[in-house]
Amino acid sequence: MDARSIIAGVRDRRGLPPEAAAWFARGLADGSVSDAQAGAFAMAVLLNGIGEAGRVALTEAMRDSGLVMKWDLPGPVIDKHSTGGVGDSVSLLLAPALAACGVYVPMISGRGLGHTGGTLDKMEAIPGYRALPGTEALRKVVAEVGCAIVGATDEIAPADRRLYGIRDISGTVESIDLITASILSKKLAAGLEGLVLDVKVGTGAFMATPEDAQALAHSLVKTANDAGCKTSALITDMNQSLGHTAGNALEVMEVMEILTGAGMNEALWDVTAALGGEALMLAGLVEDAEAGAEKIDDAIETGRAAEIFGKMVAALGGPLDFVERYPDRLPSAPVVRLVPAPGDGFVSSVNARALGEAVVHLGGGRLVGSDKVNPSVGLSALAEIGEPRSRGEPLAIIHASSDAAADAAQAAVLAAYAMSEVQPEEPDLIHERIGP
Repeated sequence: MDARSIIAGVRDRRGLPPEAAAWFARGLADGSVSDAQAGAFAMAVLLNGIGEAGRVALTEAMRDSGLVMKWDLPGPVIDKHSTGGVGDSVSLLLAPALAACGVYVPMISGRGLGHTGGTLDKMEAIPGYRALPGTEALRKVVAEVGCAIVGATDEIAPADRRLYGIRDISGTVESIDLITASILSKKLAAGLEGLVLDVKVGTGAFMATPEDAQALAHSLVKTANDAGCKTSALITDMNQSLGHTAGNALEVMEVMEILTGAGMNEALWDVTAALGGEALMLAGLVEDAEAGAEKIDDAIETGRAAEIFGKMVAALGGPLDFVERYPDRLPSAPVVRLVPAPGDGFVSSVNARALGEAVVHLGGGRLVGSDKVNPSVGLSALAEIGEPRSRGEPLAIIHASSDAAADAAQAAVLAAYAMSEVQPEEPDLIHERIGP
C-alpha cells in the first residue's frame, strides 16, 4: 500500500477502506506522507467525498495515530464540543457544572479560529493558568477535581494536526468529511464514553445556513456513534453573540458573574443547561435531557460549579483565590468606549461574524498564527436582537489597547448592527436536536 494508490482510490470514487485510512494516518503522523500527497488527498476528499464508512475509518485512524487515553474513574467520562461562535463561553460554565453532577470532563479544547473565540485563549486570560499541562497533569486534575480545560498535547491525534495545517493552505477546510474526522479524532482520543455537540448556525457560525449545519451535525453524530462513542447534537443559534461579551478576559468575567450569582445571561445559561442535560442523559445519570438540565441549573445556582471551577484553576497554576477575587485577577484594557446607537428603534439584526472580526482586529484573536493575543480587549454590553435603543444609548462597549484601535472597532460595531422601527421576533436559541 502507498499514498498514490490511496489518493487515486478517493479520486476515482472508490472510497477509503479502514486499512487505507490507517496507513495514510500513520504516514501523516510519521512524515512518510509528503505535504503534496496530503494536499492531494484532502482535495480528493473535498471533491468526491468518502461516504459514511470512510468518515468512520478516517476518524478512527487519526484517533489511533497517537495516544488514546484510558480512564479508571468512578463515574462516566463525557465532553462537549462547539463548532465555534462569538461570545460562546459555554465550555467554561459546562465543564464544572457537569463535574458537580458526577461526570468527569477531560475537555480538550482549541484556540480561536478565524472570527471565533478559542476556549484555551479564554482560560489563558487567567494569570498563571497552564492550558497545556501535559497528559499526566490532565489525568491528575480530572481525577481529583472532576474537570480540566486544556489543549491537546503532541501525543493526541498527530495525524489530524498535520492534516489540519495542510487543509488550511490547500483550500479544503470546508470538507464535511475532513471537518468530521478532525473534530472527532481529537475528542475520541480523550477516551470519552459520551460526547455532546453544539453545532452553531447563523451569521457568526462557520455553517451559516440551516442546511449546512444539519449536514455537519448529522455527519458528526453518525460518525461518532459508529466509532463507539454515544453522541448527540444541538443546533444552536449564532445570529448574534451568545454572551453579552466577546473577548477573552471579558468572557471569563461574564462566566464568573454567572457562576457566583453576580450577573445573569439567560441565553448563555440556557444553552449550557440544554447541552449539560444531553450530556447527563448520554452518561446514563438521568432519564431525559430535561431532568439533566435541572441538575445543571442546580449545580450553578448552589455555587457547586463555581467551587469546582476555582479548584480547577488552582490545580492548573492559576490564583488560589480566583473565584473570590476574579475582578482583580483578570486584565483590563486601558481604553473603554461606548458605541452610541445612531438613532431610535429596535435592534433588528446583528452580523455576529463582523463582531468577532472586530474583536480579532482589537488584538483579541490572531490575524496570523504567530500573533500574540491580548486577553484584555473585546466588546461588552452587546445589544441583543429585539432590544430597544434610543439615539446615543450604547449598542456595545469597546475595550481597546489604543484610541486608534477603538476607532476602528466602533466603525465595525456600527456596521454590524441594523435597526428598525418595528420590534422583531427574537431568534430561537435552540433550533434542533440530532441524536441516536
